[in-house]
Amino acid sequence: MPTVKKTVKVTKPKVTVRKAAAAKKVVVKKEVVKKVEVKETGLKLSVYDLKGVVAESLTLPKEIFEAKVNNSLMAQAVRVYLANQRRGTLKTKSRGEVSISTRKIYRQKGTGRARHGAASAPIFVGGGIAFGPKPRDFSMKLNQGMKKAALFSALTSKLKDGEIKIITGLEKIEPKTNKMADVVKKLELNGKGQSLLLVTPKAGADFENVIKAARNLEGVTVVSSNQLNTYAILVNNRILFMKNAVESLKETFLK
Repeated sequence: MPTVKKTVKVTKPKVTVRKAAAAKKVVVKKEVVKKVEVKETGLKLSVYDLKGVVAESLTLPKEIFEAKVNNSLMAQAVRVYLANQRRGTLKTKSRGEVSISTRKIYRQKGTGRARHGAASAPIFVGGGIAFGPKPRDFSMKLNQGMKKAALFSALTSKLKDGEIKIITGLEKIEPKTNKMADVVKKLELNGKGQSLLLVTPKAGADFENVIKAARNLEGVTVVSSNQLNTYAILVNNRILFMKNAVESLKETFLK
């Protein structure tokens, strides 16, 4: 029988461009950029002039303005301060101290009324006071380390809230209330219901004009840096430091 030759066509599978591209995957490694934290050696704050313009910057001491905020210690310092402001001189007279006759006001029996002795009894007008206040000592104590820690904590808290500003050249101001009012307005510290604490260097004749210019302004309290306390810082909404007061603060509390 004659042989029949069969030709078989072998077709190669078509590779599409998409499949070829998928087959050749290029892996690109992403470069990981590490952030390097730069630690500052101090805290810088802008220093304003009398026109409310930034004149320079000042580095604040970290020990004072970057301390640990301790709310319970600040509350304790405020309580001690307020207690020490009480004079404790209130005094009422008892029935043995009032100036009134000690005779029996009417006979014991036969009047139909309750029996009474002298008119100095507390139930009568002009008589003594029962359980009234007597002079006493309300003072409390807080050791120096706790006072300092509470003060630094309050200053740090105010700085974090952006409520502290520093001014230079204020010692040259005229002793006039309107001049100080202009400075406060240009520094935007005269908001309605806002109270301002102005901190000066240690008390002296050089800052007498500052005290005279600020003492009649409503809501403004002037205190020297060596007399600064936790209560004064927390009770005021804004704090304005004279530039020299920051250095004086360091000399007083960072000996």
